Amino acid sequence: MTEQASGTEQQVDDIVQAVAVFDQHRRRIFGIAYRMLGTVADAEDIVQETWIRWQNADRADIREPAAFLATVATRLSINATQSAHARRETYIGPWLPEPVNTDDDPALGAERGEALQFAILLVLEKLTPTERAAYILREALDYPYERIADVIGATVASARQLVSRARKHLASARRAEVAAAEQRRLLEAFLVAAQQGDVTGLERLFAEDVVSTTDGNGVKLAARIPVAGRSRVAKFVAAFSSHFWIGKTIDWVELNGQPAATLSEDGVVTTVAMITASEDGIRQIHWVMSPDKLGHVAPVGA
Repeated sequence: MTEQASGTEQQVDDIVQAVAVFDQHRRRIFGIAYRMLGTVADAEDIVQETWIRWQNADRADIREPAAFLATVATRLSINATQSAHARRETYIGPWLPEPVNTDDDPALGAERGEALQFAILLVLEKLTPTERAAYILREALDYPYERIADVIGATVASARQLVSRARKHLASARRAEVAAAEQRRLLEAFLVAAQQGDVTGLERLFAEDVVSTTDGNGVKLAARIPVAGRSRVAKFVAAFSSHFWIGKTIDWVELNGQPAATLSEDGVVTTVAMITASEDGIRQIHWVMSPDKLGHVAPVGA
């Protein structure tokens, strides 16, 4: 075997090994990026860029590939938040995270299924990118503070403070949590009352400060401003009962770790309905109608 042939074989082996290691950690990379950026397309961009960095790195000197890849993905995601928010300035109506099916991947590429629920993701949107990254690394990946500090380029004390501040912001969303079975029951009751246009029935299901938010990016029938308050939301939902539900099939799926309903026409999902509930009833109703955000709600292979 010539020296050139031997060198070529070694290069091929290195590439094969690099691909194998990266594939092993791909879901974790995606999970970090999705939690940071809120859409599948943005998360996939981070996965691709992380692969390029991994491909070009001196991998022989990398003792912990998982730590290296998570660090690269996190830092790229922090940098990408600015352009992501800039794009949302031209978005038509409210912006919601893109729902993703978690029946097939409950933890969505992280060690823990944390920071996936819509209520949590929406609060994370209000944090600084570094606060968000610190929280995700701690709660979704269970990273020690020393490693979090290395990833975000801060002191251990600063990393602790960032996570603490994030937790305080998320306290209200945490209080809204109820068991999945109760979420499902309330969502089922909501869908029945909504189709019947039952204002009184809807009001009984709602917390006093309930908010209905629709992400449609300009599609027909999508509300362009949130509707707030028990009476106003009940009347709003009842007002479209005579036409919105006609011809739609309702199916159940787990999205972002929560029970959710998909509304389909001719086999195509046109709307996702999700709720956030607390002991005093439904606090948030999330309608996702933007076609660009409905591609990952069905189970893999469905």
